[in-house]
Amino acid sequence: MTFYVENETEEIFPFDAEETAKTVCRAVLEEEQCPYEVQITLIITDNEGIREMNRESRGIDRETDVLSFPNIDFEREGEFRIDENREADYFDPDTGELILGDIMVSADKMKQQAEEYGHSLRREFAFLVAHSMFHLCGYDHMEKTAAEVMERKQEEVLQRLGINRGG
Repeated sequence: MTFYVENETEEIFPFDAEETAKTVCRAVLEEEQCPYEVQITLIITDNEGIREMNRESRGIDRETDVLSFPNIDFEREGEFRIDENREADYFDPDTGELILGDIMVSADKMKQQAEEYGHSLRREFAFLVAHSMFHLCGYDHMEKTAAEVMERKQEEVLQRLGINRGG
């Protein structure tokens, strides 16, 4: 896995954000039985940065906690069947890795939500990364049933890693 991290903030976390994100990403990929080596980009920004990206990409002019930018058009969530006609769109020609997509996390929202929910910053960060990773794997939460599946998967991954609520 190639993992790019860009921290656009001055924020220093009381945990290793890159290592936590990699661990969560690997666990989600394992859960989804991804058969490829992947590339993922993580951008840590502030409320202003994520608001601007939310406005540009989704037409929603407000802050949010996390944005996901999947590179793959899944026919079914979690099924990594790549149409050979689309391979050039999905794989890095230099490394052969599947370019899964980008994750953008607001450090401001993460801190606010960790406090609101009584979680550690690490737990809230791990949750946001897991949430976004499932989006990168084709999941969404637009319908109740789909949301329940996604929430269950997120919690299972975090529990398996010992990153629990309140902790």
